[in-house]
Amino acid sequence: MRYRTLAGAFAACLIGMGPCVATAGPFADDMAKCLVRSTSESDRADLVRWIFAAMTMHPDLASMAKVSAQQREEVTSKATKLFGRLLFESCKSETVEAVRNEGPQTIQYAFEILGQVATRGLMTEPHVGQELQALGKGIDQEKLKQLVALAGKN
Repeated sequence: MRYRTLAGAFAACLIGMGPCVATAGPFADDMAKCLVRSTSESDRADLVRWIFAAMTMHPDLASMAKVSAQQREEVTSKATKLFGRLLFESCKSETVEAVRNEGPQTIQYAFEILGQVATRGLMTEPHVGQELQALGKGIDQEKLKQLVALAGKN
């Protein structure tokens, strides 16, 4: 049961639904690098789809995006297979060393890094970038300049 809890905790951390208190040491960093190196763009897209599907379960987002039960099952299945491949095959030795030397919380840290890399790929897509820039148009540029000047970084 302890391992189910650990798996749920790092999954929640990965999708930003839980506190991530894991700290990075050299072994956790090696594991995170392996996770990133061992995933393709397609793997990362599958991961982002799973994160998105999980986030649509939140009541505040449920009305904005509909993910069918079949779609949810498919993306969860792909993510589960991806996590298993990474943990038990591609990055097994890095995972063992990280857990042995820095504790099981290193799994959370390493997958958080993978989630950040996968999400960064999403954010750099041109259509998403345009929408993100729309937010900047509504920010008062003068107030932003004053804030930066107040911080002494003008």
